[in-house]
Amino acid sequence: MTTLKEQLHEDLTAAIRTRDELRSSTIRLTLAAVTSEEVAGETKRELSDDEVLKVLAREAKKRREAAEAFDTAGRTESAARERAEGEVLAGYLPKQLSDEELAAVVAEAVAASGASGPQGIGAVMKLVKPKVDGLAEGGRVAAAVRAALAG
Repeated sequence: MTTLKEQLHEDLTAAIRTRDELRSSTIRLTLAAVTSEEVAGETKRELSDDEVLKVLAREAKKRREAAEAFDTAGRTESAARERAEGEVLAGYLPKQLSDEELAAVVAEAVAASGASGPQGIGAVMKLVKPKVDGLAEGGRVAAAVRAALAG
C-alpha cells in the first residue's frame, strides 16, 4: 500500500508526462509544503498519512481564502485558478460532511453534554471536534454549534 506522499509523487510524475500544468504545479507546491513540514523543528522526520492530510487541508484552505480575496479585488482569472487548484487538492482529501450530517453530530454532542446557550460552546466543541476532524472545516463546525445552541 502506498502512502499519501508516494501517491502525490506518482501523480506529479503522471501530470508532468501529460503536460497538465495546473495539476503538476499544484502538486509540486503541496509536496514543497509537506517537505517543509518534515524538516521543521529539531530533527527531520517522515510525516504520517494523517499529518500529510493536515498539510493538504491547510493548502486547500489557503486556496479557498486566496480565491475569495481575488474575487473581492475583482481578479476573477486569478480566483478561478485558485479554485481549480483547490479542486485538485480536494481529490486527495476525505469527503466533507454534508450540512445535515454535521448538524446530526452537533445535535448528538449537545444532547450528550447537556449544554445550552452560548456558554456551552466550548463543551460541545470538545465533543464534536474529534468526530469531525478532517471531515468538516472548523468554521463550519463552530457555526453549526452556535446555531444548535442558539435555538
